[in-house]
Amino acid sequence: MDHLDQLEAQSVFILREAYRKLRPLAMLWSLGKDSNVMVWLAKKAFMGRVPFPVMHVDTGKKFPEMYQFRDEYAKKWNLDLQLGECPPVEDMDPSLPPAARSAARKTAGLAAMIEKHRLQGVIAGIRRDEQGTRAKERVFSPRGASHKWDIRNQPPEFWDQYAAPHEEGMHIRVHPLLSWREIDIWRYIEREGIPLVDLYFSKNGKRYRSLGDQDITNPVESDAATVAEVIAELETTRTSERAGRAMDHESEDAFERLRVAGYL
Repeated sequence: MDHLDQLEAQSVFILREAYRKLRPLAMLWSLGKDSNVMVWLAKKAFMGRVPFPVMHVDTGKKFPEMYQFRDEYAKKWNLDLQLGECPPVEDMDPSLPPAARSAARKTAGLAAMIEKHRLQGVIAGIRRDEQGTRAKERVFSPRGASHKWDIRNQPPEFWDQYAAPHEEGMHIRVHPLLSWREIDIWRYIEREGIPLVDLYFSKNGKRYRSLGDQDITNPVESDAATVAEVIAELETTRTSERAGRAMDHESEDAFERLRVAGYL
């Protein structure tokens, strides 16, 4: 097995463990590259069909290309798509910086969907290499009744043994891509031919490396217009993957505050 085969096998195992241990279970679909790889892996894990709902927590501020992609591939991939709305920014913590406060809407929207469907498990496509706070996560990460993450009290995970503790009102976040790197994602996309929103590819010397809301996400300088060119660029670039995310340029603790409160 090569490196991608090993990552794929680990992720398939994690998805199957989540389906075995946690019900009701749902997968979050943000429409981005990692999220699409996660759906692809779920299809592989369960014989071509995703056996649990796929949820899009919609801020109403995504790029038009993302909504077009969602509607097209939800049908092509035969997904049980569940849509959730987010509260207005005025309802969010006013002490947060502007971009983080806008992003907090998604935290509240996700909490509402978890409560509505009484979910015990939520599958999310985060990776450790994306951001320092995410590097502290576990594969099976418990969240309390208030959806909060106790960053200092996490279960040990030795020899691929994933605990699924459950108390009234809590749920488990499952992270099948936690060990993947950005370049692994792109190499897997190339190998498998996984569809993507075309905003990831260069137009007029710019492209998006990470997709979020239109008003808090910016493109980076790039001439990479194909998957192969993106991979070649990632092999040499020193620019952070989230360089285009306004939230990552605000106060140092803003992202961790969101994560502790239940952000993805």
